Amino acid sequence: MGKPKHPGRLSETEARTVVRNLRSSPQKLNLVAASIRGLSAEAALAELTFSKRRIANDVKKALQSAIANAENNHQLDVDRLYVSEASVGRSFVMKRFRARARGRAGRIMKPWSRLTVVVREREETA
Repeated sequence: MGKPKHPGRLSETEARTVVRNLRSSPQKLNLVAASIRGLSAEAALAELTFSKRRIANDVKKALQSAIANAENNHQLDVDRLYVSEASVGRSFVMKRFRARARGRAGRIMKPWSRLTVVVREREETA
């Protein structure tokens, strides 16, 4: 049996993409996501292209996927898209250890993140 499918919470003028396992801490990823929130899709792609941060390339791929979803699945105008939401969440943390002095262990945490990018079409101004 199972439960019925949960209806999507996106409106008619939105498209979304979710990247589930990004090898970066949520804190570092959120710095890049914050730099594109509210920008037009074109400006956000330019911002990510010239960013010095390593994770910016993965965020750029996610944004390109959201733009493609908007164009192909929702028939939205690409020129009027902007980044309405770029949220970051924690995924799992790989725990490792490094041997330290006197038989002790130093903990090494390797965090992973998830990223959700939502693009929305701007309303026409009269």
